[in-house]
Amino acid sequence: MSTDAGRGTGREHDLVVFGATGFVGALLAGYLARAAPENVRIALAGRSRGRLETVRAALPERARDWPLVTADSTDPASLAALAAASRVVATTVGPYARYGLPLVEACARAGTHYADLTGEVLFVREAIDRYDAVARESGARIVHSCGYDSVPSDLGTLLLHRAAGTDLARVRAVATARGGLSGGTLASLLGHVESVAGDPAARRIALRPHSLSPDPAAEPAPDQPRDAGPPRREPDGSWTAPFVMAPYNTRIVRRSNALQDWGYGRGLRYEERMAAGRGAAGAAAAVAITAATAAMVAGATFPPTRALLERVLPKPGTGPSEQARAKGFFRHVLTGTTTDGRTVTATVAGSGDPGYSATAVMLGESALCLALDDLPDRSGSLTPATAMGHTLIERLREAGHTYEASAP
Repeated sequence: MSTDAGRGTGREHDLVVFGATGFVGALLAGYLARAAPENVRIALAGRSRGRLETVRAALPERARDWPLVTADSTDPASLAALAAASRVVATTVGPYARYGLPLVEACARAGTHYADLTGEVLFVREAIDRYDAVARESGARIVHSCGYDSVPSDLGTLLLHRAAGTDLARVRAVATARGGLSGGTLASLLGHVESVAGDPAARRIALRPHSLSPDPAAEPAPDQPRDAGPPRREPDGSWTAPFVMAPYNTRIVRRSNALQDWGYGRGLRYEERMAAGRGAAGAAAAVAITAATAAMVAGATFPPTRALLERVLPKPGTGPSEQARAKGFFRHVLTGTTTDGRTVTATVAGSGDPGYSATAVMLGESALCLALDDLPDRSGSLTPATAMGHTLIERLREAGHTYEASAP
């Protein structure tokens, strides 16, 4: 049975969207207004009641009476009250290293389930160190990375392992996507690079392949594929480049493995790449992607160029038009090799800009899953795979995303 924090305790809200006035927060609210069951008690939260009223007024009719809650990341009392009144809080307020820890603490202490969109290794490591034990004691599930960071990677590996039916020795995920990185994701990336550039201890944590493991020193497979590197011609003749999200997604998958007592395989080596195409065009695209990624990271390292990037890149709280979002998609193909030499494959895919439309679906279904479903008896600082697992996969399938796996 699950540990359903809040059920039957008279909490006022089943699910609260914190950051509803931001771009992705408003998309999440819109998704829930369309997809949530009628009896789910949903509230919108943020700093400004006036802006919350504007967001609510733009939602479908069924959401017009949703309660509004004023809360601020800099006001611990308001966050404590929000958590105490809620079964689940889904937050889009980032960068999480700057704004996220007070809400994690409030939810962990109140026994309130929590879901976010972070892709920040240092934030998650600090949240684990500070509040994992608190959440385990209260029964709260603190679930990081419930969007494009890192649901396709995390649930795809879980699905692949089930299809294999035995331990995996190696998994390689190759991502294809159309869409832009959100302003919030870019702000998180710039902040992360800035943090590790000036702090050797932070840099060591960020570069450690098992930096999010419950006990990094105890990992049985410390040697892992590099996240960066040159363009690569794959065995099937296609070209790949480094995937900008790999330095984070890989850590989440490895944490999921460790939290399940290395259930995917004690020697699992996991890596992610970005598809670039075939032939000469694919090779050229792989070189261009590699160079652009390296340039952005290098630019974010130095204050003058970082300031320039902050001026020209999308700002947090902004995003593309509905028409542009509708043209986006993502597709991850995961190929696994079992310890007995067999090959298994899984495909995770969805329509809509991955950082916006598809992420709203992922976070929305994660929040509903935490609020409504019978889940594994687990609490503390978790991942999508360990908190919700195959139950979330089924929800996302019903929402239109693809989760398929095959084995010989």
